[in-house]
Amino acid sequence: MSDIDRGRAARAEARMRIEDTAARLFAERGFAGTTIGEIAAGAGLSKPMLYRHFDSKQELHLALLERHRDELAAAPIHELVHGAGDLATRLTAMYDAWFGYVQSHPYTWRMMFRDTTGDAQVAAFHQELQRRQRETDMALLREFAPGIPEAELEPLGEAIRSSLYGLALWWLERPDRPRELLVATMVRITRGLISTVETPRGEGTGGEGAGGGAVPGGGRPGHLG
Repeated sequence: MSDIDRGRAARAEARMRIEDTAARLFAERGFAGTTIGEIAAGAGLSKPMLYRHFDSKQELHLALLERHRDELAAAPIHELVHGAGDLATRLTAMYDAWFGYVQSHPYTWRMMFRDTTGDAQVAAFHQELQRRQRETDMALLREFAPGIPEAELEPLGEAIRSSLYGLALWWLERPDRPRELLVATMVRITRGLISTVETPRGEGTGGEGAGGGAVPGGGRPGHLG
């Protein structure tokens, strides 16, 4: 490995230590209660070294939010989009992957959905994140329950999104509860919403009804959250 490559690797490793330390401290103490000095000390660096990676605490916080937003969006959902099985089977696979990410990143989750910094840019990030996730929920409802009136799609999408987030935060305070419990709860909530819609025969679910029939082929509903 060349000196240049070693330098790049060392820089990447230091940046990861900074981000991991910041995620833990922001989650434990909040944005306002965490100082740059504490983050640097926790990462085993000096403050000047930290500032080589991030210009400010706000920039570090936003970088963390963006990193984990993208990782959460990339949680494995192959079973939902391409896998075999009925709607419940695919929803189960999707929610299990989603809650699996939450389980393996508890500090990040608290930072992303509980912490309030008072910063307008961070607040706008959270609003945009919620909007995106609400829209993916709406897309799924359109795919599997095409009979839902358009005016109801946004509040129903918000109901799914807020249920998903609320359960995740509830779980972080009760880590002894099995992941399967939360997965089953979200599947029940989602199927309950879909099953209340009368789907015209031959549309959406092949005439079997949205409550438990086959998933329509060829569609890409995306993921909830």
